[in-house]
This record gives sequence, C-alpha cells and structure tokens, in this order.
Amino acid sequence: MANPKEKTPMCLVNELARFNRIQPQYKLLNEKGPAHAKIFTVQLCLGNQVWESEGSSIKKAQHSAATKALTESVLPRPLPRSPKADCNSNPGSITPTVELNGLAMKRGEPAIYRPLDPKPIPNYRANYNFRGMFNQRYHYPVPKVFYVQLTVGNNEFIGEGRTRQAARHNAAMKALQALKNEPIPERPPQCSEEKKETEENSDVSKSEISLVYEIALKRNLPVNFEVLKESGPPHMKSFLTRVTVGEFSAEGEGNSKKLSKKRAALSILQELKKLPVLPVVEKPKVHYKKRPKTILKTGPEYGQGMNPISRLAQIQQAKKEKEPEYMLLSERGMPRRREFIMQVKVGTEVTTGTGPNKKVAKRNAAEAMLLQLGYKASTPLQNTLEKMDNKGWNGQRAAFPETTTNTQKGILHLSPDVYQEMEASRNKGVPGAPGNYLTPKDIGQGSTGPFYTPSVGSTAAIARELLLSGTSPTAEALILKGKAPALACGSIQPSQQLEYLAHIQGFQVWNK
Repeated sequence: MANPKEKTPMCLVNELARFNRIQPQYKLLNEKGPAHAKIFTVQLCLGNQVWESEGSSIKKAQHSAATKALTESVLPRPLPRSPKADCNSNPGSITPTVELNGLAMKRGEPAIYRPLDPKPIPNYRANYNFRGMFNQRYHYPVPKVFYVQLTVGNNEFIGEGRTRQAARHNAAMKALQALKNEPIPERPPQCSEEKKETEENSDVSKSEISLVYEIALKRNLPVNFEVLKESGPPHMKSFLTRVTVGEFSAEGEGNSKKLSKKRAALSILQELKKLPVLPVVEKPKVHYKKRPKTILKTGPEYGQGMNPISRLAQIQQAKKEKEPEYMLLSERGMPRRREFIMQVKVGTEVTTGTGPNKKVAKRNAAEAMLLQLGYKASTPLQNTLEKMDNKGWNGQRAAFPETTTNTQKGILHLSPDVYQEMEASRNKGVPGAPGNYLTPKDIGQGSTGPFYTPSVGSTAAIARELLLSGTSPTAEALILKGKAPALACGSIQPSQQLEYLAHIQGFQVWNK
C-alpha cells in the first residue's frame, strides 16, 4: 500500500508545470479490447514535449504518462520543499509564540510584536491561461507577504509569512533559536523611567479607548463619549465624536462611530500623557485577626436547644476526642409495645437510655451522657415527657389511651399487655373453683379483717377495675351474693390493692 503522504506522478507533473508556468494537457487517443478488458491510450503534452502511455483505465494511463514525463522531461525542476515540522514531535503541540512567551518571562524581557506594512510577493506573475481555474476577465489581487517585528529585550527579529499569525510564528522561531542557548540575565532594580517605558510597551497591545479609561480611573476623572454630528448620504456617512476626560476634551471624525470614537481617544491620549506622573502611594497592610478553627463548646450551657445526639458529637469534635459509640444492648416487650435499651460510650464514661424505638433510646442515652459529663439538660424534662407520652413502638400515638390518675407514689400502672397476660392466666385456671381467704398476716399488712380471694376467673376483671377507677363493681357483686363478708372496697388502701394483685400474679413490688 502506497504511503498517503507520497505525491502521485500527476501531482508532481502539475507542480512542474506550475513552476514553469505551463499547463499540462491529457488527451485520450484510443481504447481497444473487449468491454471487460479494455486498454486505454493517453497522450500528455507538457509544453513542446509529448508522451503516450497505455493502461487498464484512463487514470492508470494518465499516471503512466506522467511517470514518463517526470523521467524524460528537460524542463527545470522546482527546489524540493523542506519537510514540515511534525506536530507530534512537539510535546503538547506548543506553538513558537507560546514557547517564546515562557522563555521571555524567565528572562524578564517581554516579547513585543509590532506589525509592519505587508508587501506584495516579488516577481509574481499570475497565470491566466488555465481554463476553469482563472478567468481572464477577472484579475485576482496579488498575494501579499506579512511582516512582523519582534523585540525581546535588546534583540530584534523580523518574521514573514502568508498571514500575520504565520509571520509572528516565524519571528518567534528565529528568536527561540537565538535566545535558547544564551544565559538568563540578572534583573537589576528598575528606575522610574524604565518602569514608564515598560508600561508604554505593554500599552501597545491595548486599544486607545481602553488606555483613556485606565488613565481616567487612576486620576479619578469622568469619561464621556458623545456623537456630535452625522453628515453625508446614507451610503457615505461621516460621524463627529467628542470625548471629555475631566477638563480635557478632543474630537475625532470618521466614516463610522467606532472609528470616530477611536480617533477622538487617540487625540486626547496625547494630552493626558503630558500630565505629571502620579506619586506612588503604598497602601497600609491590613492585618486580619485570624478566627479560631473551632468554636469552644466546653461550656455547660452550650446547645441546650439542640438534639442531644448532635450536641454530644459536636462537643467531642471540639475537644478533638473520639466520637461517641452507640450500641443496642437489648429489646424487650410485646411486638406492639417494644422497649429498646441503647448504650453510649465516651472515653471511659458509659450510660444507657431506653425508649419505644431505637431513635428515642439513643437520644435518651446521649442526654444521660451529657448530664453525666456535667452539661445542662438539652430540653426540659416536662416537655420531653409530654412528647413521649402515649407513643407506640414506631413513634405514633398508641390506639389505646391510658388514663392517668393522681394516685400516691408506689401505685403500679399496668399496660394492656399485662391485662392480656392476666386474661391468659384466668383461662388456665379452673372455672368455678372456690375462693380462699387470706389473713392480713399472709398479706403482710397490720390491719385486721379477712380478705376474700375470688376465683382466678374474676381476678383479672377485679384488678382492671381497681386500677382504672379505684372501685370494683365485680367485687361488690360478689360481696352482695354472700360469698364474702361485707367489706367496703373503697376503704382498701392503694398499697394494699397493689400488694394483693402482685401476690396473685406472682410479681414483686418495691419502691425506689
């Protein structure tokens, strides 16, 4: 397979003809043979020389004739072109101008480009004999060569190219070849005049309007551009623009508003540059007080309205200590009335908390740890109890409200689950079994009078009625039937009711 970068014989013949300002002409002379195996004969005329060649196609016959012309022609040959620089050989495809900018920054010498007037190509003669390529009626402009002057420190280089950018690249390439091997000069302290020159050099790439605004900003002067007059026919209008900078003013005229504005700025720049140089005023250094990286959170009242979990974590972070470690110890209770116990560990301190779900238990454990560490409570205890009152395992309000009574300390409030257990124990008992009497000595009380223990079937009902309302219609009904001596249930103390119920169910009761 041929290299795609290699030129075909026909391309080389065209370059030879273009160099000698003649036109190659290909002409089909003959074709012979059957349709599936034809042979074509092509004639090539190059000036006064003629070559003929054959091929299985017209294109192959033309290439064959061009090959003969290249080997046998006596026309002067063009000089071989220098190979193009491979873009892949340049790491990152850095252009010469970019590379020169980096070198100029190291040397402390700015690279300044100044465009020069372009000039037409010398000894250029356009060939108007090519039919279809150039028409003799039209005269195309003569191509120009662009020139750029490059100044790097005390060195000057001239670059040329078909475009202005190509001329810049050419000048940068020449500067790189000359400055790469030179040592980097030391930077002497700049005088005020040198600083002014460098500022002027840096202003070359800026527009006149930008320079006017910069000077006015440094001197706190107002700038105003105003179009004074428009004259001339629509296709050839003329504009007059006035620029005012403080007390100075100038006018500029042009065939567009932009051009007239630019000329007005250029004329006023000459007056502004005559002004005295402004004295350099050193700005006082402002010392900003450094803020502490972390806010001290060691006060006992810090974050009282926050979530105890977040509050404990922030306090540990402020102390730069290990974060709290939470662990679920156990869970107990019926499926719809679960109770979770969470443990939190901070260093050597360990506390626990309980709740109807893990979130509340974790919160209570964190609150207990805060109190143990010496911090004040996050939220008042009364509000917390009100929020947690009658909450189920999922944090929602339970479907069975529990009545609250102002009873003496020591009364046990039982949940409906306990009632279910009592009902189960009643079902296990023998129905119709006679009751037994308990003496006060058996109960442990000092009062006199026998107490009747009804059958297990009515125990749960009597206990539920006594705990919820303080009186038991069931017990009164049994007394009226004569199954027990008359004894007013209202005279029984709450502590006696509790101990009686605990004795029947096999529970233990103690006061904290």
